[in-house]
Amino acid sequence: MAFWDALTRRSPDDRRRKLLARTPGGPLRAYLEHPLPDPTTPVDDLRLLAIDVETTGLDPTVHRLLSIGFVPVNGRSIDLSGARRLLIRQGAGPGPGVGESATIHGLTDDQLSVGLTLAEALAITLDALAGRVLLAHYTDMEEGFLGAACERAFGTAPVFSSVDTMHLQYLLLTQGFDDEPPRDALRLWGARQRYGLPVYKAHEALTDALACAELYLALIEEPGTGSSLASLQR
Repeated sequence: MAFWDALTRRSPDDRRRKLLARTPGGPLRAYLEHPLPDPTTPVDDLRLLAIDVETTGLDPTVHRLLSIGFVPVNGRSIDLSGARRLLIRQGAGPGPGVGESATIHGLTDDQLSVGLTLAEALAITLDALAGRVLLAHYTDMEEGFLGAACERAFGTAPVFSSVDTMHLQYLLLTQGFDDEPPRDALRLWGARQRYGLPVYKAHEALTDALACAELYLALIEEPGTGSSLASLQR
């Protein structure tokens, strides 16, 4: 039990170093060689990467990544020069294709046929994320799918430092009270509406990543959000 307690208390950077020691050369090792951002980093100095993924479903153990969109956030500004949308080519042969998920994200098998391989898309994403905080609206989705994809492509899931705009919105709306906020108020587009942010077409990876980045900048202006990475992760 003492060993398990010590293991669960191990910091993300400790886990990163342990993974690094047994990860061979390649994109994942290059990512792990960059220390995770220090929890004491002030918000004004924080470097994040807002990420969104489009997938064939919601279960990373079963469903597949179709596209990744990301945009860097440096302190209180968005760096559009670093924005990318990556389409991921699916395996050759009579696979399941995008199936009914196309009605959500609009991606077709023809569009994806000229995309990157999974390993290529992950290498680009990990390179952009190195030394940064993963920023997403409900980080379980992005961490889950990127982790599962890295296991398939590289044999190991990486360690992330992350900030979740859905969680920040929840904390601001509840302020420690027991009343649950309306469900729509926690969705990305409902949360943006609260701050008068523009309406974009949903379920496109780069657009959703940009929408998350804009929401983050609005959230950190709210009193009580916090002034450091650690306070955003509480």
